[in-house]
Amino acid sequence: AQVGVQYDLYPEMALQPPWDTSFRIKGKDAYMIHYTYGDDFDDDGRFTPGKVGSWHFDKRDYMGQAPGKIKPPPRGANVVVHRLIEMINTAID
Repeated sequence: AQVGVQYDLYPEMALQPPWDTSFRIKGKDAYMIHYTYGDDFDDDGRFTPGKVGSWHFDKRDYMGQAPGKIKPPPRGANVVVHRLIEMINTAID
């Protein structure tokens, strides 16, 4: 924008768990899940930003080797994180 480039922003393009907690952004279905951030939750499924939770998943932990099956997040964790882990575990199988 600073040099006159025009662009359209589509917030629904990619979900970024754990911050996005629904499959819809501004009333539109999201297209994909992009796992940028580490996911940390306590035993009750409460997000613990800035603190490693009792349940933890971060892709950076697997830079040297592929992960094995990942334990599902606690019940109260948001649906996007649950789906992300389900999809990763399906790919591992």
